[in-house]
Amino acid sequence: MRLSSYFLPVMKETPADAQIVSHKLMLRAGLVRQTAAGIYAWLPLGLRVLRKIEQVVREEQDKAGAIELLMPTIQSADLWRQSGRYDAYGPEMLRFPDRHAREMLFGPTNEEMITTIFRDAAKSYRDLPRTLYHIQWKFRDEVRPRFGVMRGREFLMKDAYSFDLDEEGLRRSYEAMFVAYLRTFARLGLQAVPVRAPTGPIGGDLSHEFHILADTGESALFYDSAIEDISREELLAADASTIARLTGLYAMEEEEHGKVKDCPVPAERLRSRRGIEVGHIFAFGTKYSAAMGLIVQTKEGGQVHPQMGSYGIGVSRLVGGIIEASHDENGIVWPDGVAPFEVGLINMRADDPACAAAADRLYADLRGAGVETLYDDRDERGGAKFATMDLIGLPWQLIVGPKGIERGVVELKRRATGEREELSLESALARLTG
Repeated sequence: MRLSSYFLPVMKETPADAQIVSHKLMLRAGLVRQTAAGIYAWLPLGLRVLRKIEQVVREEQDKAGAIELLMPTIQSADLWRQSGRYDAYGPEMLRFPDRHAREMLFGPTNEEMITTIFRDAAKSYRDLPRTLYHIQWKFRDEVRPRFGVMRGREFLMKDAYSFDLDEEGLRRSYEAMFVAYLRTFARLGLQAVPVRAPTGPIGGDLSHEFHILADTGESALFYDSAIEDISREELLAADASTIARLTGLYAMEEEEHGKVKDCPVPAERLRSRRGIEVGHIFAFGTKYSAAMGLIVQTKEGGQVHPQMGSYGIGVSRLVGGIIEASHDENGIVWPDGVAPFEVGLINMRADDPACAAAADRLYADLRGAGVETLYDDRDERGGAKFATMDLIGLPWQLIVGPKGIERGVVELKRRATGEREELSLESALARLTG
């Protein structure tokens, strides 16, 4: 993509109402723009990141055996009355009548709807187990939306729902999702801490939150430092033994930690860090299947309400979470797997024929090799181009300048470390395409 024809409205100054790093940088780097309180338009660069994260989440859900569908954003109030949650959910639910005076709502979650869909199709034990998921926009009318996409009213969420014949099956489904979450966050370049959590309005008695560690996180966490010793490679290959190891280590939010009289972790191993919640999983048994009349026949001819769980990941929130965990004084530092483009190609002198020819050639070759490249071909000062590239945080910068071209070299910069080296055009291409 040539930057001269792209839509990238970067900002030099930080908006006064942006309080945390991710909100400031998402606005400055042209990822989002606010259209109403807690509601954001995703601009081209931000949308590319959002889609990259969404795809990682999707791949790990598919790997875990979950099946994708798509449910509507608007739901009938009657569904929620069947489960008993309509009056209990609170003012965060946006409710409104349609033109026929039927009570509707903008879905904050989908337990009722998925239970109804499955109820109308599943009749016996042969239809179980199943885990269904979708990636869909949700709305919760936060009383004080703040921190950009970290606490917005509209957000993109992956929510999955499992159906099992018995509690043992539910535990297996829960563990499969636990593993999928560990792998997902590791692929996104994040260190996630699973914390035993209250179930809240979802219900049930088994629940874990996943927090990524970041100094600007909203939650205060206390945890065993041994959690930090679990490598990314181990998380990418996570299995039931990884779950046992992680859940056997102490990790609590500040409020729950304060209730513990004798902390089991020695003082030298107890860490206190801020965390950002990016995922939450629940096992809630028959709470919804019983309330909504979901019954299947067992192998022995009896009838049971399937055991259910739900599993959420804040896809749009992860964009902010990654920035909170990965930035420096110059801007965003994207992990390779979610960067909007892999390479930022900078032509330092757009009016120099030799520079333009070399940069054009590199751009064509990178695109031909399938390397996602943002080519800054604008007639701008070199300093402005460097500032833009550092701000948007692409993993690699390939710099073409007149003095280097005279010597047959270009400069390759790694954004995360600032390391630079001069290479021939062929060597630079080989490095980026190999």
